[in-house]
Amino acid sequence: AYINPNMAAVSGSGKAMDKEKKYDRQLRLWGDHGQAALEASRVCLVNVTATGTETLKNLILPGIGWFTIVDGSKVSGEDVGNNFFLERDSIGKSRAEVATECLLELNSDVRGDFIDENPEQLLEANPEFFRSFSCVIASQMPERTLLSLAAVLWDYGIPLLVCRSYGLIGYMRVAVKEHTVIESHPDNAHSDLRLDRPFPALSAFVDAIDMDSLSKKDHSHTPFPVILLKYLNQWRKEHDGAVPKNYKEKDVFKEMVRKGMWESEEGPGEPEENFEEAIKHTNTALVPTRIPSEIQTLFEDEGCRNLHAESSNFFVMTKALKEFVDNEGGGALPLRGSIPDMFADSERYIQLQNIYRDQAKQDASMVASRVSQILSSIGRPSHCISEETIKLFCRNAAFLRVVRTRPLEEEYNPEKACVSEISLQLENPDSEVVLYIMLRAVDRFHQQYGRYPGYYDDQVEADIPKLKACLCGLLQEWSLSPSIKDEYVHEMCRYGGAELHSVAAFMGGAAAQEVIKLVTKQFVPFNNTYIYNAMNSSSATYML
Repeated sequence: AYINPNMAAVSGSGKAMDKEKKYDRQLRLWGDHGQAALEASRVCLVNVTATGTETLKNLILPGIGWFTIVDGSKVSGEDVGNNFFLERDSIGKSRAEVATECLLELNSDVRGDFIDENPEQLLEANPEFFRSFSCVIASQMPERTLLSLAAVLWDYGIPLLVCRSYGLIGYMRVAVKEHTVIESHPDNAHSDLRLDRPFPALSAFVDAIDMDSLSKKDHSHTPFPVILLKYLNQWRKEHDGAVPKNYKEKDVFKEMVRKGMWESEEGPGEPEENFEEAIKHTNTALVPTRIPSEIQTLFEDEGCRNLHAESSNFFVMTKALKEFVDNEGGGALPLRGSIPDMFADSERYIQLQNIYRDQAKQDASMVASRVSQILSSIGRPSHCISEETIKLFCRNAAFLRVVRTRPLEEEYNPEKACVSEISLQLENPDSEVVLYIMLRAVDRFHQQYGRYPGYYDDQVEADIPKLKACLCGLLQEWSLSPSIKDEYVHEMCRYGGAELHSVAAFMGGAAAQEVIKLVTKQFVPFNNTYIYNAMNSSSATYML
């Protein structure tokens, strides 16, 4: 095994760049705890291909902890032609060793080694080898070996990412039994202001502000949540406690807010930014506080309802969250505890911010108490889940996600294949699912002939009818009759199983992104199949 000689700590001026500066941009994405998870990860790459090494490159640069390459092949001229991490001088040497040495030069924080052994032989002799990894990446693997590896990893509960480039086609498949996500980082999350059901501290803060007695400066710097809640209370008094519900009522409410802008004896002054903000945020701020459907589904999940000593921390906290909602929360999730930027004076903005933070701390504390009780009831130490983890969980309670994919074994079983989904997608004859079917057909061709169609230039034409026969056999197994255009068959034979570096580079970036999601447990990985069409720069995901 090859170990990075730079991994030992170096003192003084030769020490590695400060991590905060080195990883500044990514720390803004997934934080210190995400970076710590990345640095604690162990990733295995099976097969040194252009796609595989591009994927590892994009994991080594942000600083994964350790990688291992498994490949028993020697570097060939074909490898050198499409893989930037293999050079002409290395022809005849171990692909795994050469790639490991080159990749380790990218980041001195990362450690790596290699196993110069055929993956199929390693899998047969020592399947336990794969148990120690956080994630396994399989690149350009034959179907039979891939299914064996997938079955082993599924039993161990280790995520598998299959990635390949085939001519102008890119393919990825995630296989993970259960993947829980606390920080899903939704793109368009509304602020959690609770104006429709204000908590006591917020109501007291708003009630203490008399808008009519404020100076012009203070009036124009009152935080917009205060303005909205003031007028919402007034609206409720006039409408039997109800809030504005439809478009017409919200327009009337906005006009009420607009009339509250500063007026002097000479008449109305210039529009106030804070009131304009209040009007702008009316629709989102008045969205009723409710439990999102995804969270309600989690509350009814088997993992939440039937806890035991081996239950994951995620479902222990989900159970505590449900109990909080049913009791102290009064049907609502814990307060998120953050407020958006707004036009306001610093003093009252900070006061408002602290009010929300303090309430969020109280809610999280109640959830933590329930977590402790649940842990004791299932025979685990009552404080084995840290307070910080529970606070993070409560902050993201509206965005929790669980991803469960189908095992590859089911997908490749004709009786369990998602034929209805494939048939539906085939209503569009140029759907990306056609490329998925063609990849399955070329794998069948490889099983029968020991090579990919068109691998030898003088057999491209001869391989077309053979590939067609494989394609027809696959469709018959699925009891599907749609015809695939001949041009797809011809293209697959023309590719000859080649990896184009431009496609491999794109897929390597996309695959690394999914691995980072899996090992940091942040952001939501796709479920479960991704197809990239480099011919027209389109892509699609399917649940197959």
